[in-house]
Amino acid sequence: MQLNLHRLWIFMQVVECGSFSAAAQKLYMSQPSVSNQVRQLEHSLQVTLIDRSGPKARPSAEGEVLVEYGQRVFLLADEAVAAIRQVSGVQVGRLAVGGTTTVGTYLLPPLLGRFRQRHPGIDCDLTVGNGEQISRALVEGAIGVGAFAGVPQAPQLDSAPILSERLILVVEPGHPLVGRPLPASALADECFLMREKGSGTRRLQEAALVEWELEGVKRCEVGGPEAAKMAVAAGLGIALISEHAVAAELDRGELAALDVDPVLPGRPIVVAWRRDRLLAPAERAFVRLLKGVHDWPGDPASAAAVREVVPASGHR
Repeated sequence: MQLNLHRLWIFMQVVECGSFSAAAQKLYMSQPSVSNQVRQLEHSLQVTLIDRSGPKARPSAEGEVLVEYGQRVFLLADEAVAAIRQVSGVQVGRLAVGGTTTVGTYLLPPLLGRFRQRHPGIDCDLTVGNGEQISRALVEGAIGVGAFAGVPQAPQLDSAPILSERLILVVEPGHPLVGRPLPASALADECFLMREKGSGTRRLQEAALVEWELEGVKRCEVGGPEAAKMAVAAGLGIALISEHAVAAELDRGELAALDVDPVLPGRPIVVAWRRDRLLAPAERAFVRLLKGVHDWPGDPASAAAVREVVPASGHR
């Protein structure tokens, strides 16, 4: 019994996309061709891999096993390519990086720009999503390096701290609570704008409400910091947002910050990678750059936001 890797890849795309037609579109193939390849894979293994009874193509029990092993097979193939590229160093190739919403929006772009200046032969891809999405992309091998606000929980990942940041409670400039220190109880009648579920910021927002004994306050959900800022400015509620996401609006007077007691602790910014995967030279170089960050790029308190550090040996 032999496993055809081309058919295995097609099967995994069907599972990922949830349908034969969507997989065909993604792979630039016809739907009958995709269906035929999966049927031939099932015939060679003498099992049913796809449950076709419902509206969505789902893996059977045997299919779920094959998906797990398939992910490992293609991660190993990526590792083989990375090992070969080590011979030539950081000269050509592609760097796939991911970041949680705040980090991916406000930290990674300037650092990727700096990286590209130093390594012009490397093309850079940036994926931005919430913590669950970026963790999944790392685990599945879609990206090689991820940066998180907070420590990722996936057991397959290793991480190292690089920075820290605070969440600031922001309101519209004319809000009656602006301008004086406040006990948390003064916020009991406010509507808190919360990030979407799966966001690391959402978990911290919920923890803050527990810390402030405000679990019963009114809440509304807003996806992403940019939408949250616009909603706050429009008077829809108040929000805990990263200090870096609101710095420009606070400086221009478009938003105002509240001074609430007790003060919330900061959260770490970390770089993460899959522990069982050998990083490519470009990925290792970018991790070194991230570990050399000691202030957010553009922070006026820092004359030089990034410095290179000596690479750690045996980084995997």
